[in-house]
Amino acid sequence: MREVNNIANLNCMKSAQWEIHFYSKKVMKEMESLPAGIQADFIDLLDQVEVYGPALGEPHTKSMGRGLFEIRAHGAEGQGRGLFCSVKQNKLVILHIFQKKSQKTPKKDLDIGYQRLKEVKNGQVKL
Repeated sequence: MREVNNIANLNCMKSAQWEIHFYSKKVMKEMESLPAGIQADFIDLLDQVEVYGPALGEPHTKSMGRGLFEIRAHGAEGQGRGLFCSVKQNKLVILHIFQKKSQKTPKKDLDIGYQRLKEVKNGQVKL
């Protein structure tokens, strides 16, 4: 029992090191529209990213190239993906969220992610 309490105390001592921002309200609504199981896993992964940073590694996060990364959420209903980038001062921006329906990430979703990444990096998006 004492070991469990020590682990609980360590978890309480961990604080958020990363700030998570959404590109827009539309992206937040994309997350809210995910099926319940996928959404729960996505939120859990975001909680982990706040504490440990975005480099959780596979199967949780993966580099898509050119500064774009994905969060990989799973649920009984399938798979969800969140495309994100990191910016200075430990800030992370969720650029696009979608439910994955095929093995490969659809080009249209990647294009949205890369376009929004460009806007964030050029300072066109207020955080």
